[in-house]
Amino acid sequence: MGLYLLDYGAGNVQSIANSIKKLGHNFTWITHPTDFTKATALVFPGVGAFQTAIEHLSNRGLLEPLREYINSGKPYFGICIGMQILFQSSAESSSKGLGIIPCPIEAFDNTEKSVPHIGWNSADLLYHEQDKADSIDPSYYYFVHSYCAKYDILKYPAAAEWAYTVTQYGQELFISSVRQASIFGTQFHPEKSGTAGLVLLEKWLQNPSKDSSSSSRRLSPGATLQRKHHLTKRIVACMDVRANDEGDLVVTKGDQYDVREPATPTPGNLIAKTAGVVRNLGKPVALAARYYDLGADELCLLNITSFRHSPLQDQPMLAVVRAAAERVFVPLTVGGGIKDTVDPDGTKRSALEVAGAYFRAGADKVSIGSEAVYAVERLRINGKGDGTSAIETIAHVYGRQAVVVSVDPQRVYVDPEAYEGPYMDELVLGLPDGLEMERGKAWWYRCTVSGGREPRTVSVVELARGVEILGAGEILLNSIDRDGTGIGFDLALIGLVKKNVRIPVIASSGAGKAEHFIDVFEGVGVEAALAAGIFHRGEVGIKEVKSALRDKGISVRV
Repeated sequence: MGLYLLDYGAGNVQSIANSIKKLGHNFTWITHPTDFTKATALVFPGVGAFQTAIEHLSNRGLLEPLREYINSGKPYFGICIGMQILFQSSAESSSKGLGIIPCPIEAFDNTEKSVPHIGWNSADLLYHEQDKADSIDPSYYYFVHSYCAKYDILKYPAAAEWAYTVTQYGQELFISSVRQASIFGTQFHPEKSGTAGLVLLEKWLQNPSKDSSSSSRRLSPGATLQRKHHLTKRIVACMDVRANDEGDLVVTKGDQYDVREPATPTPGNLIAKTAGVVRNLGKPVALAARYYDLGADELCLLNITSFRHSPLQDQPMLAVVRAAAERVFVPLTVGGGIKDTVDPDGTKRSALEVAGAYFRAGADKVSIGSEAVYAVERLRINGKGDGTSAIETIAHVYGRQAVVVSVDPQRVYVDPEAYEGPYMDELVLGLPDGLEMERGKAWWYRCTVSGGREPRTVSVVELARGVEILGAGEILLNSIDRDGTGIGFDLALIGLVKKNVRIPVIASSGAGKAEHFIDVFEGVGVEAALAAGIFHRGEVGIKEVKSALRDKGISVRV
């Protein structure tokens, strides 16, 4: 089989390449319009914005050859944007799609749910029972998108004929995969859907020409799926990566961001102390592979020191991302240093360029920290984004779902009876039956930069609202006060942010036992929860957390 992969020039395509290699298949990249005539099967994986994809394909002379290839009847597999461009248009842009499926791509309604739709959800088959063995496996797959093809038989009857699976998110039903003749497409990402995704890819690679459209059935007009959506809660394993004193990259963790072991007395002198070594909790690639095997829904690699000043010259970290992406088949977020920088030789590097390097190495999302605070400070002055921030530039090219903002807030205690400052609406009062150290106190949350070392005059609510306006797709919400304490997530902080934004929130900092994950999912309804140290030290296991959640009726991926 002459299998070709199409890279339109933006987004992470390395993940699908790694998956195909993992399954033992060979492929060739499309590098020239004439390559389409050589292909006997084509995969178009896409993560990014609809308009960017169409523009890049057009500018490289690939759009019309792609259309001709698909119309030729040869096997085609489109993933995410690769599926969406089959439709006639998208609400995301003014660019037109290929128009093969007569239906527009529309935005999700975010009035009663978070958007983007990020996480593991079911893909429900439209099939005859006798054909089940030949169908897509109705498992949980990984979705990350803000726009979708609505499944509406009355409004879009022709598009409904293309639907192979549908998925429920909130009250909306959308087409999660299409199949007709030799064309197959998925809104979800099989290359990031663990074992289920690899199985699906292998089935297609073994028989890409199969036409299952004749075995499909459709829901009758006006019918709906009588169930709630199956979007699961995500458990994220985070690894703080930095160079130790020997220059090796290690996973580390510390209380309140102190990652060195306690200093020890020098021999013969009980007063003088030597600086403690960097705490080493394992090698990042090996640890990432371990967490993938244990069932982590996502992985996060945060480079906390070594490439802040010259990210594109930090080849060891790029190598870590590449190696990790070859071992894990769930989403991978990379953070630290995603900003405009200048190399030692004076070469300027934009945040977009830095993010692109990590996407090409295998990352699926990038995490932005301090730069987000500075961008919101400018937003406060100008009343709107200036288009130059890392959030805006990366979201414009790769889509908002590729941008995570990592927030490091810290409590500012005030007199509850005398305070008349600007954050009255954000003031939190310690509960009478809460932690003893919080009773009778009041505080608001101030954001920080530089890993929590420098406070800024931006509140956590102001930051959360601001980054959503600028184009962030998700918020990773840390807590300087709870980090490393093991007393549980700061539910007051998380609830405050959750009710002020429409994008997904990942809870972080403070988890010490499985019950804390139950508390944060039941108490404030976040989409995901992250932990680091307790997983690294084996104090709590990912399987233990998921088992506890299932026992409470909280949906998780098994």
